[in-house]
Amino acid sequence: MEKTYAGQAISTNEQGYLTDLNQWNRDIGTEIAKEEDIEMTDRHWEVIEYLQDQYRKEVPLSVRKVGKSNVVSIKEFYQLFPKGPLKISSRIAGIPKPVSCI
Repeated sequence: MEKTYAGQAISTNEQGYLTDLNQWNRDIGTEIAKEEDIEMTDRHWEVIEYLQDQYRKEVPLSVRKVGKSNVVSIKEFYQLFPKGPLKISSRIAGIPKPVSCI
């Protein structure tokens, strides 16, 4: 499946998650965030960069693990991505939906 973000055709799965992180850039992340009604701030990007780093290191992600990362507390994580912190932030980050997300 393909979607167009920031003028580029991007490969996604049926749930809207990018299938190739190499296609991701901040413009694409910003457009995905707009679909989720999120206005990105520096704090959002810090979390996104952390998630991408963990994904590249093949570290399984969970809300608890992110909350213990010293990047963001669980409370702030929910404030930044209120509709589902890990699920939505992963989509914006261009990484697959974590197994821990329903």
